[in-house]
Amino acid sequence: MAMEIERKYLIDLPDDTVLARHSAERWEIVQVYLRSEPGVTARVRQVTEGEKTRYYYTEKRRVSDLTAEENEREIDAMEYMSLFQRADTSLKPIRKRRWRMPYMGRVLEVDVYPFWKKTAVLEVEFASESDVADIPEWISIRKDVTGDVRFKNVSLAREVPVEDSL
Repeated sequence: MAMEIERKYLIDLPDDTVLARHSAERWEIVQVYLRSEPGVTARVRQVTEGEKTRYYYTEKRRVSDLTAEENEREIDAMEYMSLFQRADTSLKPIRKRRWRMPYMGRVLEVDVYPFWKKTAVLEVEFASESDVADIPEWISIRKDVTGDVRFKNVSLAREVPVEDSL
């Protein structure tokens, strides 16, 4: 398993034209959480970029607030549909638009959810937990929510925090 080390921030929703101007790629993502063993989060994800659609299976095991062991692999549509049968029906599918852009040697990911009108989530991956993020000045950070479980996608699939309370 690979180690994923990332920080997560609530940000003011950037305008799509601003994101596109900064060489951002646009992905449409639908992810569905699967029933899995305790301590493991499993999901399937459909990612559409332009005319191309890819599918992924991912398992994560949290190590700390910043770090998770992650096993992710691309799968075909048939395996996706087969795994979809293990969906955890207590969780809603997560739909989001992800903007991925290079910045200062990293890839920044801005997730825009349909249930919020003024808020987005910025994710930044790191090589170690002690790394510090360089964030472009045009991204307005509200707060670091890295350790706040309410903003994990699996939690959003359960319950979405009311935007006015963020």
